[in-house]
Amino acid sequence: MTAAPPTARAAATPGPARPAVARPTRRRRWHRLAIPFGLVATLIVTSLVTQAVDRADPDSPGYLSPVETGKHGGSRLAEALRERGVTVQRETDYTKALLATRAGPATLFVPAPGQLHPDVVAALNGLPANTRLVLVDPSRPVLSHVGLPLTRADRRWAARAVGPGTDGRPCPLPELDTVRRAAVERQRYASDAPTVDLCFSAGVARVAGSAETVVVGADDPFRNDRIDEHDNRPLAVGLLGVRGRVVWLDLRRPVPAPGGDVPGEQPGSDDAGDDDGDGDGGRSDGGDGAPGTPTSPDGASGRGDGNQGSADRPDRDASNPLWDAFPLWFWALLTQLVLVLLVAALWRARRLGPPTPEPLPVTVRSAETVLGRAQLYRRAGARGPAARTLRAATLTRVLPRLNLPADAPPDRVAAAVAARTGEGPEPTEELLYGGDPATDQELLDLAQALDRITRTVAEAPPGTDPTEGGPR
Repeated sequence: MTAAPPTARAAATPGPARPAVARPTRRRRWHRLAIPFGLVATLIVTSLVTQAVDRADPDSPGYLSPVETGKHGGSRLAEALRERGVTVQRETDYTKALLATRAGPATLFVPAPGQLHPDVVAALNGLPANTRLVLVDPSRPVLSHVGLPLTRADRRWAARAVGPGTDGRPCPLPELDTVRRAAVERQRYASDAPTVDLCFSAGVARVAGSAETVVVGADDPFRNDRIDEHDNRPLAVGLLGVRGRVVWLDLRRPVPAPGGDVPGEQPGSDDAGDDDGDGDGGRSDGGDGAPGTPTSPDGASGRGDGNQGSADRPDRDASNPLWDAFPLWFWALLTQLVLVLLVAALWRARRLGPPTPEPLPVTVRSAETVLGRAQLYRRAGARGPAARTLRAATLTRVLPRLNLPADAPPDRVAAAVAARTGEGPEPTEELLYGGDPATDQELLDLAQALDRITRTVAEAPPGTDPTEGGPR
């Protein structure tokens, strides 16, 4: 009796049932969280940069200057004041501006109070009677040194157009009766003093006195690019034109402490060629003092040794213009984003990109490759590279058995493999050279099919020399 071949006995004998492999759940990819958060972060950063570029910098040249025609200048406001018969006297030196207020009723307009040294700000307390001081978005130190009974309350992202009332109370300033809405509510103020009047949702505050002070919480009504929005023009003209004469303090650089000189200038000189003809801002003399010597309001000389100004303020011209183009919070945010990216790269502990094929140091069976590298491919979601690796390993083992070169065409390889396995050439070619699997189950089916081909072709047919056609 002829014994059955081993393969037939194996097929006839039922083996133990293979346990069902639980289909692994698909893990959430990190980019599903990273992409939405990245889009939100990009939107926030873009908004911050756009707002920083649009927001005027009080330290920049030409900020709310009566002769500056740019979008952050104040030439259109100066023209509107002249059309109403208001005299605009431009001064580029704070001492001359203080002296100019003594020539009669006037409004001292300080669009950049942060440029004044704290010791200089204190001199604003001694303005003559019948003088109005208008400050644009002053800081807490400025409010403190001027001695105003005001505190800074809420601050908004951008100025909002509001009506003249505050907490249901009308605005008591008669010069603003025609104003219905104005964009002044960016910085709000609070006070319990009876001498303080709050208007426009506390965006405008007036402190009564012999020399009254008006504080405006936003610069939008005074800027060339925003003056015609809402009722910004009537508000700005009404606040500044109530005295019939405006002394416009147009600061080109920070004012040092009394007795200090600005580096790179002669004491008392202040852009003599910048006078617009409405005042004496271009004179080099200090009123009654000697030429080139600034005088204080009481006529005393303010000239120092020239060293204190250099110690109080660094040379702005030597700084990096790119650094000055954005505020400090922008650079801090950019640094934090860079650190987050570095931490994410270290956390991933691999290249942030697609998997790169690398040659293995030894030849590994396709089944062992699946077992050894399955988790890595699964984490990366690299079904395509995994399938190509399995197919390459199968061809490496099968081609020598079929006496075919490594560059044999796919149809010839498929025909030779189909002759050994008994399958059709077209399904075999699709199995060996087909597309990438779309799911993990398809990848698993492909690996099992390739393993069957490898085992079938690698075994010599019955009745033949096992060394014939094999590698020597």
